[in-house]
Amino acid sequence: MRAFGFRAALLAIAAATGLASTGLAQGQLTTVITVNDRVITQFELSQRIRLLDVFNTSGDLNEAARTGLIEDRLKQQEMERVGLAISEEALQTELEAFAQRGNLSLPQFQRVLAQNGVQPQTLRDFVEVGVSWRQYIRARFGRQVNVTDADVERAIAAQSGATTELQVLLNEIIIAAPPDRAARAQEVAEIISDFRTFAEFEDAARQVSALPSRDNGGRLGWLPITNYPPQIRAVILDLEPGEVTEPLPITNGIALFQLRGTREAVLPVTPPVSIDYAAYYIPGGRSEGALRTAAQIRNRVDTCDDLYGVARGQPAEVLDRVSLPPTDIASDIALELARLDRNEVSTNLTRNNGNTLVFLMLCDRVNAGQGSANPDTVRNQIRSQRLTALADALLQDLRASAVIRN
Repeated sequence: MRAFGFRAALLAIAAATGLASTGLAQGQLTTVITVNDRVITQFELSQRIRLLDVFNTSGDLNEAARTGLIEDRLKQQEMERVGLAISEEALQTELEAFAQRGNLSLPQFQRVLAQNGVQPQTLRDFVEVGVSWRQYIRARFGRQVNVTDADVERAIAAQSGATTELQVLLNEIIIAAPPDRAARAQEVAEIISDFRTFAEFEDAARQVSALPSRDNGGRLGWLPITNYPPQIRAVILDLEPGEVTEPLPITNGIALFQLRGTREAVLPVTPPVSIDYAAYYIPGGRSEGALRTAAQIRNRVDTCDDLYGVARGQPAEVLDRVSLPPTDIASDIALELARLDRNEVSTNLTRNNGNTLVFLMLCDRVNAGQGSANPDTVRNQIRSQRLTALADALLQDLRASAVIRN
């Protein structure tokens, strides 16, 4: 692993430009996080945030940048422990391949980054850690991952839609948690997460839930488990009937689910590979006027395309039309979309600290094609999924044993 990194790069920049004399470089070199004996500087954090912004990363970029840099330090320390490094030639090849994914040459991509204030070293370190970690995981766990012909056959059958789907029957609570009430909301959520009876949970839903389902104790109908975002799906599937999830943070809120039951439904469906949805933003939050406007719009539109007419003549930012993999959708939006059928609407969410109402409409769930699958491709997909699971488990262990100070 190269010793030269952000700290040395910033010192070089400071010396060349005279920043050190202004004190600016010193501020950028301020330590914001330590991971064991390694530091993460303000410069690195700022650069990672800018890089994620160029990548159009959704969610809290500051939190995503902090998490990513902490994980990078843990990965670097583990790979240094075993003496793994990639050559400069191999890194250059990976950088060029990374740029080509956006149909750009590496110089073109670097110019785009520079226009957004991202230093070349930022991309180099980001790509180097990612590539080196994948090589390490393949070397460490490759022999443990054995994909049988039966595994491939089951996966192909699932992709063809010939299998049954798992459906879940849930109770839900969403507790509003704007910054000034976040601590109290967390306390209430932790109490509810210990409930084990339906009566307790449903009574709590009537008292504290911010969703219309509170009127019937938070009860939902049968829904495919694949409607829920993957990170929520795994949590739900670990529950026994009556058990409640740990508090799940979402934007300005906390979600809790209680499992009432599961069943297999014979339906020819596959999990969506992407979800197409629209969000129209109405000033006023959950005020009477904003909700009245939302109701009027609901009566005017039949499909997501109709929202373009509603937004005509207004600033472009009042309407988002998005198609994303389920894993890339913000958790609160993903949970709302899970309840919706095509062209249905939700007005349960807000943005801008509750001052903007979100008119959310599900346009479509796009499923994988049901043509004949290539067995080798499917085998590689299964292998990749299993290696990813092992890598995630290893990273969790490294983090649990590390000394991290924010």
